Amino acid sequence: MIGSDDSEAFAGANMEFDDSVVRRSFMRKVFSILMVQLVVTIGIIAIFLYVDEVNEFARTHHWMYYVALGVTFVMIITLACCPNIRRNFPVNFICLAIFTLAEGYLLGSISAAYGADAVMWAAAITAIVSLSLTIFALQTKIDFTVMGGCLFVFLIVLLCFGILCAIIRNHYLVYDIQLMMGGKHKYSISPEEYIFAALNLYLDIVNMFLYILYLVSAAKNG
Repeated sequence: MIGSDDSEAFAGANMEFDDSVVRRSFMRKVFSILMVQLVVTIGIIAIFLYVDEVNEFARTHHWMYYVALGVTFVMIITLACCPNIRRNFPVNFICLAIFTLAEGYLLGSISAAYGADAVMWAAAITAIVSLSLTIFALQTKIDFTVMGGCLFVFLIVLLCFGILCAIIRNHYLVYDIQLMMGGKHKYSISPEEYIFAALNLYLDIVNMFLYILYLVSAAKNG
């Protein structure tokens, strides 16, 4: 989950979501973009795991990892801090595509170091948890959007504790889904912010996957 300096993207957007057609269209667009991002990412990870030449290239060209890391930071900052970019087609999709490819390279490099078994277990657990939390966020009457500050504090305090960090990340996914839903929640994202919403959910799932991958690997090696 990432933040935005543009307050219009959050507070005051509830009235725009009063129209159920607009809200459903927005959510359909966000989840479609998110699904494409995840499919592309899974494909890149699979290439790193099962194509030896690609795996060898990543191991012998460490600078590519840092280039990809820099690209992801630049794209995140650009999409988070520049509303004119993230709201305008096609530049918003181009930035998101560049970010997704760079993030896929990072995840592929990391996953290759853990091995296929650990990655598959982590991916399966992440998928189950993400689906369960999505259903919970769409159905629950508990408003998690008022917990933004608390979640940030908890994340800093619990940074060194892997399992607790995973739990906090799970709450971030619920928080971001409710932020996207709008309606009666305290804060919400404007219908124009579908790229920003997809980016938030994607990062939540990726971070959850990395935490779970670490825990699965630790349990396997322990």
